[in-house]
Amino acid sequence: MKIEQLYTGCLAQGAYYIESDGEVAIIDPLREVKQYIDKAEANNSKIKYILETHFHADFVSGHVDLAKATGATIVYGPGASTEYDIHTASDGEELKLGKVTLKVLHTPGHTLESATYLLIDENGKNHAIFSGDTLFLGDVGRPDLAIKSDLTKEDLAGMLYDSLRNKIMTLEDDVIVYPAHGAGSACGKNLSKETVGVLGEQKKTNYALRADMTKAEFVDEVLDGIAPPPQYFAKNAMMNKMGYDTFETVLKTGNVALNPEEFEAMANHESALVLDVRTQADFLKAHIPNSIFIGLNGGFAPWVGALIKDIKQPIVLVVPEGKSEEAVTRLSRVGYDNTLGYLEGGLEAWQNAGKDIETLPSITAEEFAKKAKESKLNILDVRKDGEYLSSHIEDAQHLSLDFINEKMNEVDKDKTYYVHCAGGYRSVIAESILKARGYNNLIDVEGGFGAIKNTDLPVTDFVCPTTL
Repeated sequence: MKIEQLYTGCLAQGAYYIESDGEVAIIDPLREVKQYIDKAEANNSKIKYILETHFHADFVSGHVDLAKATGATIVYGPGASTEYDIHTASDGEELKLGKVTLKVLHTPGHTLESATYLLIDENGKNHAIFSGDTLFLGDVGRPDLAIKSDLTKEDLAGMLYDSLRNKIMTLEDDVIVYPAHGAGSACGKNLSKETVGVLGEQKKTNYALRADMTKAEFVDEVLDGIAPPPQYFAKNAMMNKMGYDTFETVLKTGNVALNPEEFEAMANHESALVLDVRTQADFLKAHIPNSIFIGLNGGFAPWVGALIKDIKQPIVLVVPEGKSEEAVTRLSRVGYDNTLGYLEGGLEAWQNAGKDIETLPSITAEEFAKKAKESKLNILDVRKDGEYLSSHIEDAQHLSLDFINEKMNEVDKDKTYYVHCAGGYRSVIAESILKARGYNNLIDVEGGFGAIKNTDLPVTDFVCPTTL
């Protein structure tokens, strides 16, 4: 028996390769499926099952393409309905894989069809669970993402409580837990950086698995502090349910080199968004007017999904040399399949063709601190709510990048703003979006709040109120 976790950091997502006696199951595969096919062929094995833990909302799974390429059976939990062929498993159904068994545990709560797959080894011992978004390390899945359900998030949270206690917490403490996500995923709120654990440890440390917890307490705690889901979640879930264009088609259409004239014509005639995926330093130095920056070296795909509202938006890319295929691939992972090409030769070719460029001014944290002490500045903090509440510059205006499209009218076009995030990535994203909408008086603070804290500029820290 072989188990391999294939973890993708940008999505904080774990897919799984399970092999026994020449037969393979793939759990929650990514969009690009060649990696799984190559792995099975290298081991002289055949992919028999593609097991989906639920209709994923945060990425587009590769199950449809993988089934077409291999003839493997796509398996979902009870109640799942799709526009393509699947096997809808019953609760407790056992799937044979070589010398081992995968038992389907229906664990609704995160979604109605959510399933946990219990791996029983060749000796009949419960070995591991592949828990999807039902159980994470340190947390459980958010119960507000069910597709077109009349149930409330409170109803689903109650179901999740029952699923955890009746199906998972009854298992042995030494059962290994393989979740679908780790820290950084928006599918939970307090996920561990660890991506593999054991159930006994979770019973001791995971707030949602407290033995003395009532259902009412669970519902309150699991719903407390959940931020609204990113707008692309429902669209990805529907693509996973309905099907999609093949990844090969998306790559063929999107990974096309365009000279500067072709690139400009594509942007104009197709109303394509110019998406610059280089580093923030490169974007600050020079970029195409009205382009949006979301760098490959940060949380690329989730930020694309959160900020580009139209999932069918035509996109043309400005990429580092040799990174066009990676950019198209990572866009497709979150359902942005309408990439039309990339700028061949990059910004150098654009400038050599006599095309206009723009820049964004930037200052160091030390320069910023000096200016802030000498005179009152308009400071824009684009970190998340929790980051801002924890510690921030006194009198800084807060506008979380997550909601910049909805709340940019809170920024005054006539004022000059010094913009920062935690480390410098998100601030440049925010500045690019604002600049494309006519906000021209923006100055980036290099290194963000992390660098600012190392200056002598005072900051306001959160103080927990005391009870008298």
